Amino acid sequence: MLTANTFHYIFLSEQISFFRNFIWDFYAQHQRPFAWRNVEDPYLVVVSEIMLQQTQTYRVEPKFDAFIAAFPDFQSLADASQRDVLSAWQGLGYNRRGMFLHKIAQKVVAEFGGTLPNDPEILVTFPGIGKATAASICAFAFNRPTIFIETNIRTVFIHSFFKDRDGVHDKELMPLIEQSLDHENPREWYYALMDYGVHLKKMLPNPSRKSRHHTKQSKFEGSDRQIRGMIIRLLTDHGTLTKKKLLSSIDRDAHRIEKIALQLVAEGLISTGGNNFFI
Repeated sequence: MLTANTFHYIFLSEQISFFRNFIWDFYAQHQRPFAWRNVEDPYLVVVSEIMLQQTQTYRVEPKFDAFIAAFPDFQSLADASQRDVLSAWQGLGYNRRGMFLHKIAQKVVAEFGGTLPNDPEILVTFPGIGKATAASICAFAFNRPTIFIETNIRTVFIHSFFKDRDGVHDKELMPLIEQSLDHENPREWYYALMDYGVHLKKMLPNPSRKSRHHTKQSKFEGSDRQIRGMIIRLLTDHGTLTKKKLLSSIDRDAHRIEKIALQLVAEGLISTGGNNFFI
């Protein structure tokens, strides 16, 4: 006997089938080439995934090439000084990600013989790697059929299955992501989803606003983030600066600069000793 649930399942299965074909057709014509795609070296995937957190691809592309030229593998990155790593990171923002990447390389070398584990349950224990990033690294580096969501994938599923809804929760999207996943080729399937998501963002006015998780990014100019970046940049350029020189080099309130500098010390991004700040 056919029930309402059966009809719903058949309808959803047909939707998923149409959706898959549509995404693959789009990807065949509009796929974006990147240096970190379809590579055999997991290191390249790790670097790209950490760089792409909260940063658009057009900003990552030139920095990725320069970073890989400076540190071509886990060993060279692990052996580098924090100052050299943060210097190479300049221009990407959120400098903690550069520090995390440095620590990831050190952990891979010290604990895993220089070979990245292909298990998301292990990767999630690494600095700066959450569940979504651990799953995406396994999908892209090892072609494992992991389940994850990020901003472009979220846009695709909301547009395709919840076009007339607002406040869509990721919990509603994850079963659809899992059901539509191409288990034979998860790596390229996720590439295809992301490329279509980028296309939608160009065509539609802020499609991410339909997500319950959507938040408007705070203004960068004059923010603490901007001052953090200024401090890191000065110290990577000079190595060591006196407190007086550091405060006078940034055209902002001195008490605010010092407070932010001490936060960076607490986070391990910079150090202080005597009357100096340094990396």
